[in-house]
Amino acid sequence: MAELRELKKSDRNLVFRSGNSSLSVTIPEITGGNYGLHVWPCAPVLAQYLWYHRSRLHGKRLLELGAGTALPGVVAAKCGADVILSDSSVLPSCLEICSLSSAANGLELPVIGIKWGTFDSIIKLPPLDFVIASDCFYEPDVFEDIIMTVSLLLERNPEACFICTYQEREPDWTFQPELVKWQLSCTSVPLESFDADHENVAQSGLPGSHKIHLFQIRKKCQGEAQ
Repeated sequence: MAELRELKKSDRNLVFRSGNSSLSVTIPEITGGNYGLHVWPCAPVLAQYLWYHRSRLHGKRLLELGAGTALPGVVAAKCGADVILSDSSVLPSCLEICSLSSAANGLELPVIGIKWGTFDSIIKLPPLDFVIASDCFYEPDVFEDIIMTVSLLLERNPEACFICTYQEREPDWTFQPELVKWQLSCTSVPLESFDADHENVAQSGLPGSHKIHLFQIRKKCQGEAQ
């Protein structure tokens, strides 16, 4: 943890609720340094989705891409999923914060480096049921590499689903061309369907006024329309 040792750390406590059940998690954030060291608005929305659908996660293997503070991955692990956290192999501070978040919640989740757009970093992964990501689509320059990575993962795990949250920053930004190119289908899930259509999800102070979408992405079946 040498890279983070000299930076200021604070803990964010979040409580997720569904019906009469709740889950409390603690996520460390680092002041300064890489953008992956903070909880961004997409993360509590995706984490709320996972908590709301927790019965589907028990015993399933899940990979979080671009995890950073790993809020969704930690919640999934607390729901009984077998979770692997990942972030950029060239950003050691992001890999470190993954481990810190895991430890802060009494977990020992494996953390691996994955370079988007490459095959070598994912070829040794075990079979997966879910792949998740929150706010990985932060600028158009990374859209192609992320979708390529997701396509490769779903090619190796044809029954798996990629679930991601996307913050709308510019109205003309879209990864639809990449979905078509890599033969992926995309379904939008309304936030109100999993109790995330309000400000201050999980008492996080986020997402506030940010416009956030949740998508489920799968490999197209043969003959499926574009």
